[in-house]
Amino acid sequence: MDTSAKTVVNQIKKLDVKWIRLQFCNPFGLLHQLSIPADEITKESFVNGFPLDGSSILGFTVINKSDILLVPDPSTFAVLPDYFDSTPSDGEDYSPKAARMFANIYNGFGGGRFSNDSRHIAQKAEQYAKKNGFTKSYWAAELEFFVFDKAKSITNETTENNKSDTPSIISREAPWISDDVENVIALKSGYYRDSPSDTLTNFRDEVCDTLKQFGTKTIAHHHEVATAGQSEVVLSYQGLLKMGDSFVSGVKTIREIASKRRMVASFNPKPMQNDNGSAVHINQSLWKTKNKKDYNAFYDPSDKYAELSQTAHYYIGGLLEHARALCAITNPSQQSYKRLVPGYEAPTNIAWGKMNRSVSVRIPTHHKKRPESKRIEYRPPDPTSNIYLAETVILLAGLDGIKKKIQPPDPVDVDTYKLSESEMQKLSIKKLPTSLKESIDAFNSDNNFLKPVFDDDFLEMYISHLD
Repeated sequence: MDTSAKTVVNQIKKLDVKWIRLQFCNPFGLLHQLSIPADEITKESFVNGFPLDGSSILGFTVINKSDILLVPDPSTFAVLPDYFDSTPSDGEDYSPKAARMFANIYNGFGGGRFSNDSRHIAQKAEQYAKKNGFTKSYWAAELEFFVFDKAKSITNETTENNKSDTPSIISREAPWISDDVENVIALKSGYYRDSPSDTLTNFRDEVCDTLKQFGTKTIAHHHEVATAGQSEVVLSYQGLLKMGDSFVSGVKTIREIASKRRMVASFNPKPMQNDNGSAVHINQSLWKTKNKKDYNAFYDPSDKYAELSQTAHYYIGGLLEHARALCAITNPSQQSYKRLVPGYEAPTNIAWGKMNRSVSVRIPTHHKKRPESKRIEYRPPDPTSNIYLAETVILLAGLDGIKKKIQPPDPVDVDTYKLSESEMQKLSIKKLPTSLKESIDAFNSDNNFLKPVFDDDFLEMYISHLD
């Protein structure tokens, strides 16, 4: 579909759209939105934009430099399902036909692109990869989340099966709630469960079908390991910016459909102390062009271990070198570090290997001799991160490894959770941070690799809000 400004204006009229939801994320991943009457959208809107008080958005700008502009990105135009933006009620809901577009953000008074716009940072990252000789990059995300029937915030609540100081969780699947003893999902027993134990198959069907309206393809969905409605939706490969947009659309869609069903979607990385938490495993590959044909720069059929090229090895070296610093972006909440503990399939050790889910960098090896599927999976990130920034810092760490030819240690093919300290040292395995403070300290001493894309002012602002 042609997504020029002219075409979008015509589509708005043809489809009788009444409202445009102009959306953008703050630097910490929170989605914001401005609603504009559809008849206010003209071709000039895609140049002149719409005003925003940037000082009222966390991490944007100060009060004396507050005038910024939201400029619609016509390539992201999509008509919203009629239940979006509606709160379930006993009365009749008013649901006018609406569409959404993501915004590119500009400084006011002709000041150019706004440096704290995370979509802009993602766009700069894609350009930086091209400057380094890579025609394109592909990204896929495994989005994990919970859907509860109810969740109450009760401080220091403790039950026999759900020891937690966060929410009081009510789920028909949970062993501490359900009377359905035949179909209940025990702790750490939910992976790929079928219905009726998995009560959310239809929910995820609806999520994936709805995402098609936003141009987002899903590869699969399933119940995840934890009880109490843990789910995963696998978003298909796209470019870095488009994957960011798809991820934000995915989170929004999950929240909306849960609300419609009078349920609660949770992206908390670790809502239950003694069950698995939610991650965002990010898969990536870099591609080059030769003789007008694209090829996967991570693939080398002569590599007997995992069919990885030397470029891929250097990329892994960069990820491992900067893994502790990356956590400030990929795991930016206190709750993030309740997930990064041994025994729950969350990485705690800075190592890599094929098939190995106990390390931070896994090389999927389900198939041989399939260059199109050769990729690197980075496992630490969680849903509290800003996806645009998470993808960008991962890319920059990998590119730094390629630039500096950082050779990673030997791969690790054993369960790293079971290694002794002396065995860890022998294998050159370091640990990921165990707290947000630790990750901030690591970031403050290791962020030069981000400078090709990030402004110093942005990095200082971001860390100051985490601290």
